[in-house]
Amino acid sequence: MSANSHFELEKRIDIIESAYEFMLAYAAQGREKDNEGPEIREYLENLYESLEGIGTVSNNCFAGESSGESNAAIRAKVFIDVLVRDSKKAQAGIGLVQAQSQISSQLIDNLNASIHLRALLTDIFLLDEILK
Repeated sequence: MSANSHFELEKRIDIIESAYEFMLAYAAQGREKDNEGPEIREYLENLYESLEGIGTVSNNCFAGESSGESNAAIRAKVFIDVLVRDSKKAQAGIGLVQAQSQISSQLIDNLNASIHLRALLTDIFLLDEILK
């Protein structure tokens, strides 16, 4: 496992988990559209950016672990393909929320409930455990 890739993936996982935790708290605040908290856009932007190229970082992280066509290498590649698809779907939802002029707690609650974001989080939690 490449140390740089491992560090980069861990950093991205931390950003994703922190953003999700913040979003859970934000959703519970009952903010109306005209009462947006200033940090929500920063967390959403960091979340969105952390998903850019996450497949490449993940592939680089696991590339040295197994050679070419071993069973472990094939399974890692298949999972990373799933991660990439899930991250793109989650990014689409995040981008839609970012494009809104005001972000209410209800809007973030709906994003949190999105099956696409939940699938991404499950992928990330699995990767996080594997990296430990």
